Amino acid sequence: MIFFQTNKQIANKQTASNKTANKNKKPLTFFYKTFIAAALLLALLLPSLTACKKKAPQQTATETQDKKPKILATFYPLYVMLLNITEGTNAEVSMIAPANTGCLHDYQLTTKDMQSIEKCDILVANGAGMEDFLEKALEAKKDSTIIASQGYSLIEENPHIWVSPSGAIWQVKQIAEGLKKLDPQNASAYEKNAASYAEKIQELSDKMHLELQGLKGRSVITFHEAFPYFSSEFGLNTVAVVEREPGTEPSARELADLVALIKDAKTKGSKVPMLFAEPQYSSSAAEVIAKETGIKVQELDPAVTGPFGKDGTDSDTPQTKESYLNAMRKNLDVLKSNLED
Repeated sequence: MIFFQTNKQIANKQTASNKTANKNKKPLTFFYKTFIAAALLLALLLPSLTACKKKAPQQTATETQDKKPKILATFYPLYVMLLNITEGTNAEVSMIAPANTGCLHDYQLTTKDMQSIEKCDILVANGAGMEDFLEKALEAKKDSTIIASQGYSLIEENPHIWVSPSGAIWQVKQIAEGLKKLDPQNASAYEKNAASYAEKIQELSDKMHLELQGLKGRSVITFHEAFPYFSSEFGLNTVAVVEREPGTEPSARELADLVALIKDAKTKGSKVPMLFAEPQYSSSAAEVIAKETGIKVQELDPAVTGPFGKDGTDSDTPQTKESYLNAMRKNLDVLKSNLED
C-alpha cells in the first residue's frame, strides 16, 4: 500500500526534525564556547607564565649574591676570632652568651638564644664539652655547625684550648676552613684574614716563649681549670686548681691543704708556687690563701670576656683594649714580673 502525506503532515515532521537537531546541537555549542574561552585565557596568561620562568633564576642569583650569612658564635673567644676572620665580608657576626659571661660551664639558654640559633646560617662552637647545654641544638644544626676544637689534642678533655696561643691559632684555622665550605662566596677573604690573624698571634707567642724561658718548671696554683694548655705551652707546672669551675668554692680542708703546701715550700727554701686568680671571677678564696701565707695574688686572664670589637695590635686602642692579643700581653707582663721572685 502507498500512503500519501499532506503538506501539513510534511511540515509537522520537518518542524519536529529541526527541534531534534537543535537539541543535539546545544551541547556541542556549549563545549565549543568553553574551549574557545579556555584557549583565549591561556593565550593571555602564557606570556606572564613564560616571563616568570625566565625571571626566577635571575632573582635567585641576586638573592644569593646579596645574602648576608648570619654567623653565630657560642661565646666571646670565638666571637673575637670571627670578627677577625670575617673582616671585609658581608657576614653578620653575633654570639649567644653576653660578652661578660665568661666560660659557659653553667650557662642557661634563653628563648632568645634558641631563636638566634634557629635563624643563623652558621653556628660556631668551641666543642670539647664546653657547650654541653647545646647538645640538641648542635645536633639539629650539625650540617651548618663548625666545631673549633675538632682535631685538637685535648688535655683530659679540657675545653680551654684558646687560652694557649698555639691552641687559638688552631681554632682560627679550623673556623676559617669551616666557613670556606659553608660560605664559598667569601672563601678567599676568610682564608686571607685567618692567615693574617694567625700570624699576629704567632708573633706574640714567639715573644712570650722568648721572654718566659726563665719560668719553665715553675709551680703555679690557679683558680679555674682554664690554663692547662697555657701551662703546657710555656712549661709551667700546675700543682693545684682551687676552683675546678667558677663558683665552686673550695672546702675548708682544701684551703688548708693549699696553705700548707705553700708554707712547706717556703720552709724548704724552694720556689713558692705563684698564685693566680682570674679577673672574671671572685678572688675571695685566693685572698684567704694570700692572707695565710703572705704571698701576693696575681691575675691571669683566660680571655673569655671583653668588648665587642675586632682584635688588634695596639694596646691603647679602646675597642681592642681587652681583646685576645692584649689579654695575652697582660699575661706576659704578669708572668715576667714573677721571674725575679
